[in-house]
Amino acid sequence: MFKDEYLLDYINLEDIDAADDEDVDERIVEHTIVSNVKRFMMTFGKDFAYVGNQYHLEVFGEEQRNDLLFFNRQLNCLVAIELKGGKFKTAYLGQLYGYLQVLDDQVRKPHENPSIGIIPCRRANRAFVEYAVRDYTKPMGVATYKTLDDMPEMFREALPAEDELKKLL
Repeated sequence: MFKDEYLLDYINLEDIDAADDEDVDERIVEHTIVSNVKRFMMTFGKDFAYVGNQYHLEVFGEEQRNDLLFFNRQLNCLVAIELKGGKFKTAYLGQLYGYLQVLDDQVRKPHENPSIGIIPCRRANRAFVEYAVRDYTKPMGVATYKTLDDMPEMFREALPAEDELKKLL
């Protein structure tokens, strides 16, 4: 089981909020995660290994690129992450399902378990997500993520600035 929500406090929301295009938002989030890949993997838990970003997949002459690809040693399977900058849409499931099909058919090793996928997005209606994923045959999940800017103001004011914490450490 994976968490329903992840704290990505190292993402600079000013860069995201400045962009109008949801795809630009996703690229900024992806770039920040790749730059902080160790921190990102630790939000998911132990035993994750980074495989790549914009992982090239091709089947029947159709090229696709999965945002982030990891391998989980404990589960012995590939974990495809498809980042989304806005609210969850059912079309995201079809996109991820296609990636999982190609990963299982062309990338997965014979001794590995079937691939799983996660769609982190800014917002999601949990009941609607459960309804939308119930008949898919591949293991997929949707999670939300929060950044430091999503923290309630009273907590942000109570915590010391990042520079002050670094000095203390």
